[in-house]
Amino acid sequence: MIIAFEGIDGAGKNTVVTALEKELIAREVPVARLAFPRYEASVHAQLASAALHGEMGDLVDSAYGMATLFALDRAEVAEDLAGFDADGYVVLLDRWVASNAAYSAARRQQDPVTGDVVGWVAALEFDQLGVPSPDLQVLVDVPDRVAAGRVTDRAVEDAAREPDAYEADNGLQARTLAAYRALAGAQWTSPWLVLDNSGDRGALDAQIAELADAVESVVSEDAAAEGQ
Repeated sequence: MIIAFEGIDGAGKNTVVTALEKELIAREVPVARLAFPRYEASVHAQLASAALHGEMGDLVDSAYGMATLFALDRAEVAEDLAGFDADGYVVLLDRWVASNAAYSAARRQQDPVTGDVVGWVAALEFDQLGVPSPDLQVLVDVPDRVAAGRVTDRAVEDAAREPDAYEADNGLQARTLAAYRALAGAQWTSPWLVLDNSGDRGALDAQIAELADAVESVVSEDAAAEGQ
């Protein structure tokens, strides 16, 4: 089972993935986890990061160019992720293809459901590059002003986390959030679940526990089917 967690910068995706991973491990469900972009491991992600920090000329101005770099980062590990899925792991992904779709639609200021750039992203990643489609996509939803505050706070706490060109563009973040919500509403390419991360941690933990229940149920059903 592949579960992709989506949301704008500062939404709290890492918090949610970490909590769900801990919950599933406690239930003895095998978990594999990966976050994108893989800035420490992928040359494509490193080039994208350089562009976002003004080091690659006008490359950052091209929504298609940036989307291609992020897509190639995912393609590098697509076969490994499919293997983990086939071996019975629950694969938790912090960002996946919908991230490219939402940000590209926002940058091009297109409707994410009817605009052509989202279809281009799907064709590039799923069809041409062979990236596996997730079984479930989870939108970690939070108001863009709250997410922007978190981005600012972590930059203050860690000088290495200075906001990049996408994170610093509040208008882009607002449009991207709207795009994510539209993709979730349309159930783009697979089922979607929306988790509200704008309230207290107790409410979020309750939502994560419900998600863990659903995942564990699917894993148990699959195991029973394989045993027959």
